[in-house]
Amino acid sequence: MTPTGPGATVEQVLAAAPPVRREPGAREQIRAMNEAAGRRIAVLDDDPTGSQTVHDVSVVTVFEAAEYAAGLADVGDTCFILTNTRSLPEAAAVELTATVANDLLTLDLGGPVEIISRSDSTLRGHVLAEIDALNTARQRVMGRPYDGILLVPAYFEAGRFTAGDIHWAKIQGRPVPAGATEFAQDATFGYRSSNLKEFIAEKSGGRIQPAQVGSISLTDIRHGGPDRVAEILDEVSDGAFVVVNATEHADLDVVVLGLLQVQQQGKEFAHRAGPTFPQVLSGLDPHPPLTAEQIWPQGRPAGHGLVVVGSHVGLTSRQVAVAQTRGTLTEVELDVSTLLDPRRGEGHVRDTGRRVAAALTSGDVLLFTSRSLRAGADAQESLAISRSVSTAVIEVVRAALPARPAWVIAKGGITSHDVAVRGLGIRRATVLGQLLPGLVSVFRPIEAATEAIGTPYVVFAGNVGDDNTLADVIDLFTGRR
Repeated sequence: MTPTGPGATVEQVLAAAPPVRREPGAREQIRAMNEAAGRRIAVLDDDPTGSQTVHDVSVVTVFEAAEYAAGLADVGDTCFILTNTRSLPEAAAVELTATVANDLLTLDLGGPVEIISRSDSTLRGHVLAEIDALNTARQRVMGRPYDGILLVPAYFEAGRFTAGDIHWAKIQGRPVPAGATEFAQDATFGYRSSNLKEFIAEKSGGRIQPAQVGSISLTDIRHGGPDRVAEILDEVSDGAFVVVNATEHADLDVVVLGLLQVQQQGKEFAHRAGPTFPQVLSGLDPHPPLTAEQIWPQGRPAGHGLVVVGSHVGLTSRQVAVAQTRGTLTEVELDVSTLLDPRRGEGHVRDTGRRVAAALTSGDVLLFTSRSLRAGADAQESLAISRSVSTAVIEVVRAALPARPAWVIAKGGITSHDVAVRGLGIRRATVLGQLLPGLVSVFRPIEAATEAIGTPYVVFAGNVGDDNTLADVIDLFTGRR
């Protein structure tokens, strides 16, 4: 076994890599190259948590070309479009992705629109289907598909990185191959392969073989620099996937500089990426965590806040337990078994909404779905159950809106999207930044339900942070830290 061969440990893989290469002024160069090309970056976000590494960019939740154009008005702009396709059946996800991509590619902005298909850094989602949809749209609009697809699931801020073509996720401080984590057991998007070449082959059902998937290694990045990356990408054709190995931001700086170099020669790429890549491709500099003064420049408003928890991953349940021990929230549980009961569901949801609205008049409220996960007999049934639960959560949030919560925190990808769009009526917002380095975005709604305009909305993924993170975020918003 070689140090980076099958069965290699993360220590062996990282020890075999060259020292990190740092390109001076990389982000400034990236911004300049994007501006010179007239390029805009559109991020199709399959849940609303992908903006965790960016700041001062637009978020659009409606599928209207005019809104995309507003979010991409200036050269170099980045706009996240919340498609929420991870919550949809594959056919619906494909249709929506193709429609949005078609609208983006036909915008008359005077320069190219580069598309990132942003998804989960633990590899869950409609991977092949959504990339196929992007290629179909580009073929229709531009007459040819993309030359290649960069696969960049990195999310360094949450401990997810790729080395030796294996994707790793830190679990309780220890890097674990992604295929050995609880995320790989997902009822809808489960998988076995941690090696990303094998992962693509697995998800393609054999249509793509591992040998057909390219790779940019840490050696290519750190020894060869942008020129070597450009050399590799120049040989990519016919929409082939290319695995991007990267363990820190400096690696992606080199990759993007090489990508932009080869794009100047006419090559075109789309991207399937985790949350870190949009920051680098946009040339955005890291932003320190938001302070209360930045969230509320005019001072913290009166009133009480609402925390909504729908995610069922183990980390979220542990975070909820810690928040409960601090004893500062009125707890309201939405029982999944009861709401799925045709005889009792409607009444239970209505009663839960009344309880939340009443509780908000006197204190901060934690609304959470029961912690035991209800899975269906197959992937489609599991998605249907998730949608039913999400609909119930939305009805409760709508019932609480007249109480005018001063802030809202939503925990979980699907939950965050549905609370934003269907609960608070957000159509367009600005990403202010994050509450932790690269984690937990805060939106300021610009177009939304009257009660929600300007109200800080916290998008908190289900699978990030440590056991104390949710409680710490709540403490920030309640003024206890």
